[in-house]
Amino acid sequence: MNSEQQNSSGKKLKITGSDNTNENEENKEKQNDSKKGERIINTAENNPNAIDVLVNKDHKLSEDYVPDNLVTPNVPFAPGSFHKTMRKEAADALEKMFDAASADGISLFAVSGYRSYGIQEIIFNSNVGVKGSVEAANMYSARPGESEHQTGLAMDVTSKSVGYKLIIEFGNTAEGKWLSENAHKYGFIVRYLPGKEHITGYAYEPWHIRYLGVELAQAVYESGLTYEEYLQEY
Repeated sequence: MNSEQQNSSGKKLKITGSDNTNENEENKEKQNDSKKGERIINTAENNPNAIDVLVNKDHKLSEDYVPDNLVTPNVPFAPGSFHKTMRKEAADALEKMFDAASADGISLFAVSGYRSYGIQEIIFNSNVGVKGSVEAANMYSARPGESEHQTGLAMDVTSKSVGYKLIIEFGNTAEGKWLSENAHKYGFIVRYLPGKEHITGYAYEPWHIRYLGVELAQAVYESGLTYEEYLQEY
């Protein structure tokens, strides 16, 4: 079935799901004609296991969702890192990216990968206490179910030059610039871009990368758009 979902910008995304309704061939042909060029969007609700799954404030993962094939990538981690796993495909890609960075004289450190619904709930509640309100916290921290970390396809990355912190200044470092300019070659995008808070719902995070696969990541990067905007436009 087809439905329209609001994204954080107020725009609507066409969502193509599936149902069990038997349709005759004439109706199928009409639907196929009307859907030419329409992108099938995998969301947290209809296909949480998809590599290109859209997870955000409008598309939430269930409390019991846990991705398969979680492994720990063989990359350097920042001191004190606890959440080290990713889905295997993403972990393999992360290893290749870190190796390429090292070959270019860039030292990256992973910080946080897969986080369960429960862990995200603890983190979010802690940030509410720090920021003083749910609204303020939600610009910098995802509510449980709304975090890409629960997919096992995201990793926070930092450098020694910023004290292994997850801060905006990382984007101005040699490491942050390398990540921004090269992550797509290995299937990752910097997910939350500057000046796009009204689209993504989150402040700029130069450290947060999301695995989409090389082909899609390349396309999103070259478009200059956020993932939400890309899905809306293409």
